[in-house]
Amino acid sequence: MSQDNVSRRRFLRTTLGTAAAGAAVPYFFTGAAALADEAKSAEKNDRLTIGQIGCGGQGNGDTANAANFGDVLAVCDVDSGRANRAKMENRIGKGKADVYEDYRKILDRKDIEAVVIGTPDHWHSKIAIEAIKAGKDIYCEKPLTLTIDEGKQICKVLKDSDRVFQVGTQQRSTGHFASAATLVRQGQLGKIKKITVAIGGGPRSQSLPKTPAPSTLNWDMWLGQAPLVDYISAPSGGKRSTPQSRCLYEFRWWLEYSGGKMTDWGAHHVDIAQWMLGADDTGPIALEGKGVFPVPFKDGMPTVDNQYNTALTFNITAKFADGIDLVIVDKHPRFGNGVYVEGEKGNLFVDRGRMADEPEAPKWTRPVPTADEISKTVLKGQKHGNHMGNFVECIKTRKQPISDVYSHHRAMTTCHLANICIRLDRPIKWDPKTEQIIGDEAANAFLKREQRKGYEIVV
Repeated sequence: MSQDNVSRRRFLRTTLGTAAAGAAVPYFFTGAAALADEAKSAEKNDRLTIGQIGCGGQGNGDTANAANFGDVLAVCDVDSGRANRAKMENRIGKGKADVYEDYRKILDRKDIEAVVIGTPDHWHSKIAIEAIKAGKDIYCEKPLTLTIDEGKQICKVLKDSDRVFQVGTQQRSTGHFASAATLVRQGQLGKIKKITVAIGGGPRSQSLPKTPAPSTLNWDMWLGQAPLVDYISAPSGGKRSTPQSRCLYEFRWWLEYSGGKMTDWGAHHVDIAQWMLGADDTGPIALEGKGVFPVPFKDGMPTVDNQYNTALTFNITAKFADGIDLVIVDKHPRFGNGVYVEGEKGNLFVDRGRMADEPEAPKWTRPVPTADEISKTVLKGQKHGNHMGNFVECIKTRKQPISDVYSHHRAMTTCHLANICIRLDRPIKWDPKTEQIIGDEAANAFLKREQRKGYEIVV
């Protein structure tokens, strides 16, 4: 290790060790104010060196948080307008960062230690796997994968490396979510009968006409592994100012690039549910349910190619081997978004605003676990409070972060299976050990996708 790296890691041991002892902070609180002050006053070569890949809203937010702990040397986006704005953003590039269109230019740089990946979902796995191979530590937004096979690939590559990898499921670093998971794991609710997660429904779009892609956008590269199609777009006409299209924020509503609310919000709440159940290394054994889509489907594939195609509404039950049902719905009769746990000794509701006895209750009225109990039970002996701070702390310690790839893969497997179930409109049986659908080869074919030539994931 170079003397500069030794100096930087010594700096991180001092500053992060102090900051980690602080109290929990609300979700999406950028936090780390004291740590940021210390970090900014440190010598430049003592600070983490960062590359940003994907310069949209979430990518910029994540990188701005990372910049509290280091210096952003380069930014990358297939939209040059976005990349240049990130360069000039005072919280990110400060007018000094190098700008690239091709993420491989960042991975090739030996002076960049960590990357923040905030691209659309269908690019996450390929970039992450190549970043691991390039020797970078990685913070990648959720959902980490487009398919179950991609999750298996990332787990394999990461296991054979010494890289630190934090997934952007920030709820694991939020105090009341960690408290809720601890309460359930401690058995305070008794045997769990059912967990329901409500994650919201998806939108419809009009039929979108072919339009020229923005002059700043490399449309072919944006599509990546997905099929080569025309750019389509139309004014939103709703509350959102973002045009209806295949990209920008709207990529979430296309199965070609994402999985709708099932993988968008499901990546958060299904993750919390399986965290509560201690199911970080397993999954359901069967799924059944129904979904309503905005376009017709045949054999699990949309038959219309110019409208959003992810599910509008859904109700799926994922059954676990211990008899617990994990129910995924767009909306629950008693709440619109959150996690509701029903146990033999009581119930618990948690969302981003509070933890309570019931969805209608203002707060939790029973004893809460201590910080030490939370740390030992669900946080691998670490502290919660700042998700990016935990990532940087783990770069120092080389420990597995709070939101690790392996547990995220299992949570995303449940989300992907739920989508397969409603796309094919039939129950499926799952073997969490072999990670295969049982007795349904047509369904098994959905575990991976054909990737466009030149954009294949190579393990």
